[in-house]
Amino acid sequence: MPPSSSIAVRELPLFPLPEVVLFPGRPLPLHIFEFRYRIMMNTILDSDRRFGVLLMEPSGKPASVGCCAEIVRFQRLPDDRMKILTLGQQRFRVLEYVREKPYRVGLVEWIEDQPPQRELNSLAANVEQLLRDVVRLSAKLTEQNIELPDDIPSLPRELSYWVASNLYGVPAEQQMLLEMQDTVARLEREAEILTSTRNHLAARTVLKDTLKE
Repeated sequence: MPPSSSIAVRELPLFPLPEVVLFPGRPLPLHIFEFRYRIMMNTILDSDRRFGVLLMEPSGKPASVGCCAEIVRFQRLPDDRMKILTLGQQRFRVLEYVREKPYRVGLVEWIEDQPPQRELNSLAANVEQLLRDVVRLSAKLTEQNIELPDDIPSLPRELSYWVASNLYGVPAEQQMLLEMQDTVARLEREAEILTSTRNHLAARTVLKDTLKE
């Protein structure tokens, strides 16, 4: 295990979710209604407002790598239900489970990307251009006004998290990107995904234009 992984170890309440992968810097709104998680959130709100989000895999087991979420806003509803808005913080790896009830608590270590071995700006610029191509072709194909937000991160690592968090319907792929500790590898994989998507959309656009003639 690289030295950059072994930054700190702490206990963290854990919240497994199906088909949800949280990334650093990305928002995650949640509706809390299960009794055990209502207990968890009330406990967290009295401490540092942080808990871990883990992907619940199809096997029914939580993934071993997740992302810490911090509650930035919350609203209490009837029956002690709660709406919360969280923001992704550090990634972590679960070392062991400390307890399972009333909710899971794990002993976790924080993980970070390894220092890059090459210049990342050109790779990040390529990924951003591919993203813009995909959005442009999607807008043309669906005849809708689709635009990228103005606040897309410019830093390569943060951009890689942003792109990964906006991949839809592929939680296993997102989990793989979350677990990567190499910004270059993450951006290169995202470039592959976006290139494939762009080519698919371009082919569909050509077909649509041909049928119109």
